[in-house]
Amino acid sequence: MSESIPEPIACACKHPLHQLKVEHLSVVRDGQTILHDISLTLHCGEIVALVGPNGGGKSTLLKAIVGELPATGGVIFKDNHGKVFIQPKVGYLMQHLEYDRQSPLSVADLLCANRSRWPVFLGHSPKNLKAVLELLRQVKAEHLIDKPLGGLSGGELQRVLLALALDPLPDILLLDEPVSALDKDGKQLFYELVRDLRDRYDLLTLIVSHDLDIISQFADSVVYLNRTIQAAGPMQEILASGQFLDAFEPLRVEGRRI
Repeated sequence: MSESIPEPIACACKHPLHQLKVEHLSVVRDGQTILHDISLTLHCGEIVALVGPNGGGKSTLLKAIVGELPATGGVIFKDNHGKVFIQPKVGYLMQHLEYDRQSPLSVADLLCANRSRWPVFLGHSPKNLKAVLELLRQVKAEHLIDKPLGGLSGGELQRVLLALALDPLPDILLLDEPVSALDKDGKQLFYELVRDLRDRYDLLTLIVSHDLDIISQFADSVVYLNRTIQAAGPMQEILASGQFLDAFEPLRVEGRRI
C-alpha cells in the first residue's frame, strides 16, 4: 500500500530544498524484497518518524533515499519553486559509531577533521576551532570540545555526532535510532535539540525509532513500515488507528500498550 503524508498548508523555506518525493521505490537484495512500492511526499520543516518491526526496512529506506543502496523507482528532490533539486546536502547520524575508546582523539579532532584535509595531529586552525565551537553550541555541547571521545557518555557522544551531522548544514537530517542507548532524560534532551534545529533551519528530519512514547512528543508525522507502507499520516491520527496499535501489540512503552 502506498501512502502520502498530506502537504502542509504553507511553507516558508530557509534553505533551497522544499520537497522530497519517493515514487514506487523498491529494494531487492539477494533475491529478497526488502522494500516494496514505497511512495511518500515529505516537506521541509517536518519531523517524520519511521517505525515498524525489526527487519521492516526502516534503515534500508534511509539508505535508499540518499543513494547508498540500489533501488528501483524514483527519489525526487524539489526546490522552493517546484524545480528538481539535484544534490541536497544530507546529514546522517547512525545508531553506533565504531572507534577505539583508548584513542586520544578529542571532540575537536573529530570535528576539525571533517572540515580540513590537514592532519589533526598537526593542530587546528583558529578558523576551524571557532566553527567547531559554534557547531557544539548548537547542540549544547561546547564544554566537550577538548574531551577525548573515549571519555564521553552515551548522551554526550550522540550530541557530538549530531553536531558532526550538521556540518555542513544539511537540507535533510537522517537519524537512525539515535537514542537507543540513552536513558529517558537523555532521549528527551536529544529530541529537544532535534526539534530546536528543525525550528531554526526548517530541516526535513527523518527518525528511525522504536521508542514511540518519546517520539510521539516530537514527530509531526509517522510512517509505519513493514517492507511496504502500512500506514502514514499525522502522528496522533496514526497512533489512534486500530491497525497501527494491533501491529505493535507485543510492545510496551512505560506501561502503555502501543
